[in-house]
Amino acid sequence: MLIHILGSAAGGGFPQWNCNCRNCDGLRKGQINARSRTQSSIALSDGSGNWILCNASPDIRTQLEQTPVLQPGRQSRDTAIGGIILMDSQIDHTTGLLTLREGCPHQVWCTEMVHQDLSTGFPLFNILEHWNGGLQWNRIELDAGFTVPACPALHFTPIPLRSAAPPYSPHRNNPHPGDNIGLLVRDTHTGGVLFYAPGLGQLSSQVRDAMGVADCLLVDGTLWREDEMLHAGVGTKLGSEMGHLPQSGPGGMIEVLSAYPQSRRVLTHINNTNPILDEDSAERAELTRHGIEVAHDGMLINL
Repeated sequence: MLIHILGSAAGGGFPQWNCNCRNCDGLRKGQINARSRTQSSIALSDGSGNWILCNASPDIRTQLEQTPVLQPGRQSRDTAIGGIILMDSQIDHTTGLLTLREGCPHQVWCTEMVHQDLSTGFPLFNILEHWNGGLQWNRIELDAGFTVPACPALHFTPIPLRSAAPPYSPHRNNPHPGDNIGLLVRDTHTGGVLFYAPGLGQLSSQVRDAMGVADCLLVDGTLWREDEMLHAGVGTKLGSEMGHLPQSGPGGMIEVLSAYPQSRRVLTHINNTNPILDEDSAERAELTRHGIEVAHDGMLINL
């Protein structure tokens, strides 16, 4: 299984266009040791030459330009994207579908809850019907695994995650199973297993079981501390209110990942305020001491 990190930042990217926090300002001025990042997305392949997108970031055009394998150029109009899996219905994980409209129809896998959101409050499915049939919905059932024909050696098991639906969702204040999922991905040829969860606020027994069998944990690295937005002076919401488990503190992601030393552990979906973006920071050094990596755009993992 080939895992291409297309984007490793949280919503807004890094630097965020309207943010002058220490990280964003420092990157623009060349005062910190950091690299820019686009918004969170990955591409998966079973080695067949076809790829599956997991989420479609608003930055998808830039990401495709930076990932030549996704444009093999075999004919006058071409792409290696053979399917799209949506983990949730958030703007920063779905808006890229609009950019991909010239390639419609696209085969899209998502849950009933995500399909509802993207047919009502943010009706991408309805809008894109006007482009050659738009998005062809393949339902993800929470109690069943599935495959995507473009990469038949990859088997996907959805893992429900507890998370708030976006503001435009009909059930914004009434969370439903399927609002957000993680993916356990197994390569039936190599035996390699990935657990991918860019949004992870709570650890259920099902999540822990999935993490326990994975060779690579590519998980939520949004915030360093629970009150990071307040600490950085850019907001008031706590990590728990945003649906993200911080890295530091009791029960934080560092402690959680320490239980899986046999796995490769990589943080993604990193918010622009997170001090781990500064590669010379004490927080980044602490991750390194624990054997935890920080994803960056263009990173390639082979399982």
